[in-house]
Amino acid sequence: MRTINSIAKAMACSAFFILFGVSSDVFGSSHREAPLIANDPLADNTDVYAFRSPDDPNTVTIIANYIPTELPHGGPNYYSFGENIRYEIHIDNDAAIHGDEIIYRFTFHRFNEDPTTFFNIRLGLQNIKTTYTLERSMDGGSTFATVITNGIVPPTDIGPRSIESAVGLATTYETLISQAIQITSNGEKVYCGPADDPFFVDLGGIFDLGNAPRQQGPARDGLAQFNVHTIAIQVPISMMIKPAAPPTPTSILDPDYVIGIWASASRKTTRTLMPGEYDESGEWVQVSRLGMPLINEVVIPIGMKDYWNGLTPYQEISETSLDGFFYNPELALYMDDDLFGGAVPSFASLRIQRNSLQSFDFGNGQDGLFILKGNAALSGTALDDAVFGNLLLPGPGKPRSVDLWPAFHTGVPDLPPYQLATGKSGNPLAMGKPFIHNFLPNGGDMLRINMAVPVTDRTDPAFSALGLIQAAVLGLTDPAYANTALEFIPNMDGFPNGRRLEDDVTRIELQAVSGIVLAAIGLWYDDFEAGSSNPVTPDLLDVLSYSTGVEKNDRAFKSSFPYVAAPWRGIDTQ
Repeated sequence: MRTINSIAKAMACSAFFILFGVSSDVFGSSHREAPLIANDPLADNTDVYAFRSPDDPNTVTIIANYIPTELPHGGPNYYSFGENIRYEIHIDNDAAIHGDEIIYRFTFHRFNEDPTTFFNIRLGLQNIKTTYTLERSMDGGSTFATVITNGIVPPTDIGPRSIESAVGLATTYETLISQAIQITSNGEKVYCGPADDPFFVDLGGIFDLGNAPRQQGPARDGLAQFNVHTIAIQVPISMMIKPAAPPTPTSILDPDYVIGIWASASRKTTRTLMPGEYDESGEWVQVSRLGMPLINEVVIPIGMKDYWNGLTPYQEISETSLDGFFYNPELALYMDDDLFGGAVPSFASLRIQRNSLQSFDFGNGQDGLFILKGNAALSGTALDDAVFGNLLLPGPGKPRSVDLWPAFHTGVPDLPPYQLATGKSGNPLAMGKPFIHNFLPNGGDMLRINMAVPVTDRTDPAFSALGLIQAAVLGLTDPAYANTALEFIPNMDGFPNGRRLEDDVTRIELQAVSGIVLAAIGLWYDDFEAGSSNPVTPDLLDVLSYSTGVEKNDRAFKSSFPYVAAPWRGIDTQ
């Protein structure tokens, strides 16, 4: 367990690296949200996605995006993956083993085919042409095997003269994408290259002190017409389950089929600048990481962002100085009229439970369900010390340890109280309708997915960008699911059980901070009178109907691998 002194030492080490070699390259992730990584965009994770492939459900597709807010017309030196960077996708499939079990490592190489011109593409030749090497480790990084060499990375989609015409490459961009898809001897599909940024959010509104939906004027997708660089890999499920797991799942919530996924980028510790070039040497240091979306952006405060990004999830799980930001999230302060709710009018419909069932207070600094500690009512539940110790109910004054902490930090077990309120007869601690199991508690921030959960067809009218929240709504209100049996409900494969490209994670996470998970398991909003037969109260409807105003991507996603939309081309954006 780390102390404040050890944190200070880590920060001092990062300062040393900045002064004596790594420039500003230490620590960071996501869309420019951490101060140091904002100066190193080529190594900056923007998002991680993981979902059972809709057209090939025996596989899971993992997408790790890098390089935030790429201007499609940003020439003459267009964006590309960086050299001297290790881009890695990490997979944890066994809670009994500390650390990763599977690692995919990508390194990129750039060269110029025609250094005599200032054009990026001319007469069939490319400059800043990029290839990659892919290595795979199945033993947690002890050894690596090379599985792809000279992998193809498509160029930037500059425009029709550069791509389609005879004086350019005389092809189509879709052909370039198709030619770049590689298939390994183990059946993995791999794509590395430019793509439309699939994340959609009103960045301007959100960071204008929570002005989402905007109080004046229409919302705007702050990432519309921006690109990223995508690493996409489609892996057979049989390769990702732990060796002791059954070859087919025992149920749609089989715990042996739970994996955790995170992505990182690493650089060497020392950069030596010389006229017109530089040299990098020393040990590899993680400079960027990402698992769940928006954690470092809106949960971790600015003074700790760089430090948080320097940890692995396995270090983070025992680093208690960060836990409080999940137990008492800042955003909840603006969803509480007793605190600062009135200061953020856009969040007026988002209000946390201060008197749920006229008994439980989940306001920041309150005790939530901890008032039941030691009570026989917790026996056999996930909150029982005999089951998971004090992991999910660690102490007083930590109200969100029972919902935000597992949803975004450990995964959720299929035990009471984490079952839908259907069948609970008003007791949130009773057995209810099972609908999630992605519990993997040996690491911190990872994107967890249960690979046994079936796929919701993207063309199904029931498909929803609200992911598990919509599954919960159906499980609580749709007569087809009004039972306590384990059955597939559409969107059980949605965020935060993995993350599909279509999932509206900003809306889902704001609703989660507002207590929607508590409501789903029977800890209803304050305007519900205990014993009433109808929990669908105005407060609940307000939270469910909340929207930031941006609910889908600016481009449609592909129906087959790599699923991300083609990048915007340089001449088409405004």
